[in-house]
Amino acid sequence: MKNLLSLILTSALLYSCSKDSVDTPVIPTDPVVKNTTPVGVDSIAGVNWADARDNFVDGWVIPSGLEAGDEYATVFAKSEGILTGFQNHIKGLNTIRLPINPPSVNDIWWSRYKGAIDKAISKKIRVVLCCWESASAKNGVIDNSADFWQMWTKVVQDYGNNPYVYFEVINEPYGYSLQTLSDVYAEFLQRFPTLSRKRIILSGTGYSEDVTGIGADSRFSECLLALHNYAFWTNRTLTEWESDWRRRMGSYAKRTIVSEFGVAMSTGKDYIGGTQSDNEIAYMIASSNVFRNDKVASIYWPGLRDGDSYSLFSREGTGTSITLKIINQSGISRLRYGWGIE
Repeated sequence: MKNLLSLILTSALLYSCSKDSVDTPVIPTDPVVKNTTPVGVDSIAGVNWADARDNFVDGWVIPSGLEAGDEYATVFAKSEGILTGFQNHIKGLNTIRLPINPPSVNDIWWSRYKGAIDKAISKKIRVVLCCWESASAKNGVIDNSADFWQMWTKVVQDYGNNPYVYFEVINEPYGYSLQTLSDVYAEFLQRFPTLSRKRIILSGTGYSEDVTGIGADSRFSECLLALHNYAFWTNRTLTEWESDWRRRMGSYAKRTIVSEFGVAMSTGKDYIGGTQSDNEIAYMIASSNVFRNDKVASIYWPGLRDGDSYSLFSREGTGTSITLKIINQSGISRLRYGWGIE
């Protein structure tokens, strides 16, 4: 028996070493499953759609591609091309941030502008509505309190019960101290007591640059927080940018939405493999690292804004036949990396 077994083993060995032997079969492994759900609060992952004038305007805010003379149906149709462009070119996008101001809502433009909001909702895209102040005032505080509250009352009446719409009370409120800004937010909650706190977004102090003060206020514990930070503010290394983001969020990362961040996209910089000695590249890589690892929601500035070097897209087409052209694919890749879906 022992000799027979030796013969069998020897034959098997010779066969396995023969040039005519079959290749060793590859044992399949479990496929790598990529995460398709954005990692931040409420899975928000989006871009800003902005007015070419930077949303600080005297009068109506009119996002790029729309015109003051457009009726509701035209706004609705134009928004289809723009929003579809965002979705097709940035897989995983589920949110847009749109500007409002008192003239836009308290005048006839609101009945038309709602076409963009309604189109987004129809495509299951969430909408963050944020109030900008006028260009002529631009001092970091509410221009006119009566107009401001009239605007929000109308917006909440129209969309307060719609789970796709979020309400960012005021953009970059740098004219307020922590105490006076907190008073504004407390009044907002008092005026709209039935509005879901989980869809109310409170900007941090300064240029929305630090959320720790507002985040620590127990009155706002159920609300989300808006944070801004830009590379053009200063120069830092990659690790310094990562630390800077975390300092601005403190212990409130899980409630924070970075509703603005961005770098120049029209310069051709490579935000994936470019040199990290470049401040913008270091910033973009650090930002997306922190967003992904700390599970922070982010909305890029801007997805579309005519004439803005930071814009991810340019517009093509005429009338209601609008398409979007990618300006910098590496920027989109880092954006999606920060969302945790690439």
